[in-house]
Amino acid sequence: MTPLDLSDGAYTAVVDSIEDGLATVFFERDDDEVGNAVVDADRLPEAGRHADAILDVEIEDGSIATATYDPERTETRSEAAQDRFDRLSNRPPSDDRE
Repeated sequence: MTPLDLSDGAYTAVVDSIEDGLATVFFERDDDEVGNAVVDADRLPEAGRHADAILDVEIEDGSIATATYDPERTETRSEAAQDRFDRLSNRPPSDDRE
């Protein structure tokens, strides 16, 4: 596991991946990424043990004190990413003729 180099307090955590019982998690504060770590997946709520899960976490003494899965924010972020992908994939071809 990677130690958390974060100040105590509230963060949004985004699960990037889970492999072999370890979760790679990115931490955000005020919509800015502030760090990442590899943590035991058991430290995360069961419902939030999947890629792109959004969690509300409290960090205390360099570790996750509490973590709560936020299904609504997870769905909203997923839909926004899909919309962005759809818009990009439907771009009209550029006119490269000179």
